[in-house]
Amino acid sequence: GRVIVEKLRKALPKDKVEIIALGTNAMAAALMLKAGANDAASGENAIVYNAGRVDVIVGTVAVLIAHSMLGEYTPAMAEAVAKSPARKILLHLNRSNVEIVGVVAEPLPHLIDMLVERVKTVMAAGCPGQG
Repeated sequence: GRVIVEKLRKALPKDKVEIIALGTNAMAAALMLKAGANDAASGENAIVYNAGRVDVIVGTVAVLIAHSMLGEYTPAMAEAVAKSPARKILLHLNRSNVEIVGVVAEPLPHLIDMLVERVKTVMAAGCPGQG
C-alpha cells in the first residue's frame, strides 16, 4: 500500500485528487499516510464505511476475497469493496490461492507502475465510476 500511495501521490495533482488510505491495521494505514495520503484509517469499519464513498479503489485482488491477507481481511470488508460502485483497479497478486488467467506475470514494481498509469487515465477521463 505504501508504494502505491507514494507513486499515486507523485503522479496525480495534489490539489485535485484526495487519497484516502484504508488499511487492515493501524501500521499499514500509518505507512500510507506517511507516504502521502491525505487521510488514513484502519480496520473493518473504516473499510466498510468508506468503500461506498470513494470514486476509485486500488489494491490487490485480495480486497475482493474474504479471509485474505493472512485472515486479516474480513467477509464484511470484501463484501463492501465488491458492492462499492467505485471503479476498482486491482493488482493480480497470487497470494490468496486465486489465479487470474490471461494476465502476464510481471515484477510487483512493474505492476504498480501499470496500476498508476491506469488510475491516471481513468482520472483524466473524468469518469472514475463504473464504465
